[in-house]
Amino acid sequence: MGSKKKTASQKNSHHSAKHQKDLENLNLLTQPFRTLKLFSMAMMQYLMKSIAYLLSHRWCMLFSMIAGLALILLVTTDGPHVKHVEEVLKHLQFGLWWVALGVASSIGLGSGLHTFVLYLGPHIALFTIKAMKCGRVDLKMAPYDTIQFQKTPLWLHKDCSEFGPPVFSSSHGTSVPLSSILLQVQLEAVLWGLGTALGELPPYFISRAASLSGSKVEAMEEQYTSSENNGFIASRLTQMKRWFFSHAQCLNFFTILILASVPNPLFDLAGIMCGQFGIPFWKFFFATLIGKAIIKTHIQTVFIISVCNNQLLYWVETKMIRMLSFIPGLETMLPKIIAKVHSMKDKYMATKTPSTSNIKVNKWDFSFASVWNGVVTIMLLNFFVKIVNATAQRYLKRQQEEELASLKNKSS
Repeated sequence: MGSKKKTASQKNSHHSAKHQKDLENLNLLTQPFRTLKLFSMAMMQYLMKSIAYLLSHRWCMLFSMIAGLALILLVTTDGPHVKHVEEVLKHLQFGLWWVALGVASSIGLGSGLHTFVLYLGPHIALFTIKAMKCGRVDLKMAPYDTIQFQKTPLWLHKDCSEFGPPVFSSSHGTSVPLSSILLQVQLEAVLWGLGTALGELPPYFISRAASLSGSKVEAMEEQYTSSENNGFIASRLTQMKRWFFSHAQCLNFFTILILASVPNPLFDLAGIMCGQFGIPFWKFFFATLIGKAIIKTHIQTVFIISVCNNQLLYWVETKMIRMLSFIPGLETMLPKIIAKVHSMKDKYMATKTPSTSNIKVNKWDFSFASVWNGVVTIMLLNFFVKIVNATAQRYLKRQQEEELASLKNKSS
């Protein structure tokens, strides 16, 4: 009897090792056809579950069918409603784009990609500089006239004369109020912040599921607290993680709100701890949403506008002049230096008149934008490949678990 049990345990360990090796080798690079097959089976299984859910909830199914048929009729049929449908679709594309960028910023697209630095920050800076050059903020033809994938906003390449005379001006040049610029870029900034809040949910749900299944956080705590210190920054991050674990029981709405309102590389860890210690979902999500979509996003947006705005430059200039005036010898030189700086600023901020020419020049369209779009496309493909690999591996692992369970039942 003992030898039979030993043989059964050896078989189970052999199968476990074989299954682990199969999981490690399953990816699009080494086994593309098998990976795609398992990914398709997983998607089919998810689709069948969704259809079964709709069939079990008839009102939900009826509403989905009516909404789908209405959408198909609106898109495919001609009539006076077409332009309104196109406008709605453009607004939906605009909203989904910025929300998706926020989600991508939280999860990093598998490459540590921060979309505020790549998209939202440059968009705010370019709009502020354009508003300062033109002396007005009504540059957009519509709210969705923003930077999007393989698409630049129409206002970026327009001449200021096309918008009309400057609306804002002051004694020290064009001065557009910060609040006026903020209102023009606020919607995309808030949508991006909403995406970052949504991107923080997977760590919370994974940790919550692990907690409900009986898994504890001690192993993860040991991993973070016993990691090797490979430098000053790594040792400081380890100390912060240790402190965070020791104070994790103090997590509540206000502590989550504070952690979400400032640039915080450890917020993923906060989501994990909230899920592990049973913080209610709505408390976690609302604190994260307010912190990231309202407080943190507005801090970042106001900072970018202030850096690109003449008001901040004028304030810094006056403070520097006041400080330098106390230095002996510089007081007589300050007027010449100030005049030279002002002339350089006016030359930079001046709107260039477009030169007309009938000469056609053949150029290779190899701009920075096209190169950057290629890089982003590669990152998106990498992210898609990781999703396919993870989905196929999860489906294979489920099959392996079922196989091991059947073997145990047979042996018993």
